Amino acid sequence: MRKRSLGKKLEVSTLGLGCMGMSSGYGLDADKKESIKLIQRAVGLGVTFFDTAEVYAEGRNEELVGEALAPYRDEVVIATKCGIKLKDNQQVLDARPEVIRKSVESSLKRLKSEVINLYYLHRLDPNTSIEEVAETMKILIQEGKIRCWGLSEVGPETVSRAHQICPITAVQSEYSMMW
Repeated sequence: MRKRSLGKKLEVSTLGLGCMGMSSGYGLDADKKESIKLIQRAVGLGVTFFDTAEVYAEGRNEELVGEALAPYRDEVVIATKCGIKLKDNQQVLDARPEVIRKSVESSLKRLKSEVINLYYLHRLDPNTSIEEVAETMKILIQEGKIRCWGLSEVGPETVSRAHQICPITAVQSEYSMMW
């Protein structure tokens, strides 16, 4: 499998595995044992980049990914996301520093990891400035909780403003045959 660099700190397979659909988004959860087999088979085929988020199945997806990748943790890159919570089955955006900090601690536990390789803000929170988010991510990097950070579903102006405070490693945009 070919590799590529994400920023200066991460090397990943050119193909990654988005794990959301194993426990969220498309109906009932997939069989846990089958999902773990699939994730581990992907590793065997050379996939080193795996994506999840705290909001996927209210954390169960992170738990699944963490369990499946525990034997390979030093060989793979896990990306996860913060900033969206479910309340009454509706998405609520919240990127306040204290919420991000609580989210990263919870994600680390669910992923069974000491560090998150790539930590995205899942969506912009209109009530929290991107500068405040970038400063929070900068502190989390300094503390060793995350290696790199990124933004999901944002425009170039937002990327520029955030990058001035703390360099961004990746921008995630939806590119799906479903849409």
